[in-house]
Amino acid sequence: MDLGVISVRYARALLKSAMEQKLDEQVYREMQTLSASYLQVPDLRFTIDNPMLSKDKKQLLLETACGQHPSALTGRFITLVLKEGRESALQFMAASYITLYRKQKNITRGKLTTAVAVSPMTEEKMKQMVERKTQGTVEFNTEVNPDIIGGFILEYDTYRMDASVKTKLNAILTALKK
Repeated sequence: MDLGVISVRYARALLKSAMEQKLDEQVYREMQTLSASYLQVPDLRFTIDNPMLSKDKKQLLLETACGQHPSALTGRFITLVLKEGRESALQFMAASYITLYRKQKNITRGKLTTAVAVSPMTEEKMKQMVERKTQGTVEFNTEVNPDIIGGFILEYDTYRMDASVKTKLNAILTALKK
């Protein structure tokens, strides 16, 4: 069976169970932490895939990778995944849960890149503008990149608004070359 299909099925079942128990938001945070753990510690995947490591140790390791005190539901989910021998797909299950949760709750990811740090008030105004446009909630990240010289770059969904000085200077340079 396809890894993507398996991941989505498990994630869908976890989301349904989490919503019934009103733990969907907590499980969302735990799946974000687990997903980040896989990205930050590449050896985690190899360790979990090691057949010599006992299921109990894998369980403990994965629960630790989910954060400080994972919910009982997350613990039972990991137990089920290990029992079924699907631990190699757990990273994809976490990513699928995150995607399904965001879709269910109408959450959009947004990113604001500026040349210098902006005030929290400016950041909040940009976030509110994106929320009005998407008619949903926005998980907003800001990033400082001095290479853009000035202005900002706002990205969310498939939308990108580039009002950086670097882009404008490149446009002028291209026009002058013609």
